[in-house]
Amino acid sequence: MSKKIRITSPAVPEPEAGLWSNCLRVDDCLYLSGFTSRAPDGVTILGDSAYEQAKVIFGKMKALCEAAGGSIDDIVTMTIYVTDISENKEIWKARREFFSGDFPACALIEVKGLADPRIKLEIQSQARLKASA
Repeated sequence: MSKKIRITSPAVPEPEAGLWSNCLRVDDCLYLSGFTSRAPDGVTILGDSAYEQAKVIFGKMKALCEAAGGSIDDIVTMTIYVTDISENKEIWKARREFFSGDFPACALIEVKGLADPRIKLEIQSQARLKASA
C-alpha cells in the first residue's frame, strides 16, 4: 500500500490544519495543490500582472518539488485557471523562465473569478520524480 507523505517548504506557507495539503508525495508522484501569488500573510497578493503572479506561483512549485528531492522539470502536467485568457502570453513568458526541456502538458482554463479579485491565476500541477526517495 502506498503511503502519502506531506511535503512542505518555507517558501510556501502551510494552510490552516484540516483544510488541504500544499503537496503530497505518493511513491514517485507529487500532487501539488492550486497555488496563487498570495503572500504568507494571507492578505497580500504578490505581483500586479499575470506575468509577475505566475513567477511567484512557479517559484512555489519549484520550492516544493525541490523539498521532495526533485526539480520543477519533474512536473508533467498542470492546469492553469486564469481570469483573463488574453494574458496567456504573459504566463507562457514566466513559464519559460522556470522550465527547460520538454514542457509539462497543460490546460489553460478561463474562469469568472478566483478567491480574491486581485488574483489573476491559479496553477495546480502533478510531478513524477525521477527516483523515489
